[in-house]
Amino acid sequence: MNAPAAQNAGLPELSVIIPVYNEKNTIGKIVDLVRAVPVDKEIIIVDDGSTDGTRDFVRDEYAGKAGFTALFHEQNRGKGKAIRTGILHARGRAIIIQDADLEYDPKDYPKLLDPFRQGRAAVVYGSRFLEGKKVTSGWHRFVNYCLTSFTNILYGSKLTDMETCYKLFSAETLKGLRLESSGFEIEVELTAKILKSGEKILETPISYKGRSFHEGKKIGWLDGFKALAALARYRFTGP
Repeated sequence: MNAPAAQNAGLPELSVIIPVYNEKNTIGKIVDLVRAVPVDKEIIIVDDGSTDGTRDFVRDEYAGKAGFTALFHEQNRGKGKAIRTGILHARGRAIIIQDADLEYDPKDYPKLLDPFRQGRAAVVYGSRFLEGKKVTSGWHRFVNYCLTSFTNILYGSKLTDMETCYKLFSAETLKGLRLESSGFEIEVELTAKILKSGEKILETPISYKGRSFHEGKKIGWLDGFKALAALARYRFTGP
């Protein structure tokens, strides 16, 4: 790819999309961490119908503030739909997805941005496993290994962490995808459609601190089966 075009001057370098659902205890902390990263950015928070007070917190703290866009779904519509809503409002030259649960560290943004800045990649994934780290439970490592391996077999890729939250895209690349997922399968759809387009995905190692279901982790074993089905469906259907 070419380096970011001069015609994009004046736009933020990075749009950070934060889909959030019932994360009252962590949303303020993650936003503070994102704000502290020395990158020219805008922060787009999409509340997906929260019922625990997150919605009011986001409205009171961030709506109408400089550098923020606060968006609200009246009902819970799923992570995929929240991400798609955020993409529609993103103005940055690059776009990254940030979960609100403190598992991923925004300090890693420069690692993902560097290949984009250098014109080496339009899509950069932050891999939790690239350096052989065991940062998740054995069960989650196994599920991720199966999903990533199935992705590599179907699409001819060499990924190590297909399910990572930290996916950075050039705005042109991401906005050119016809996304349709509403739930967690958005992770699969993003990867499948990028690979089918012929775009390469560059991976870089990142840090990770997983949380348990007791601590609020929302993705479960059923989502793994849905992801496998989605991988096959996107491989053999249209763009």
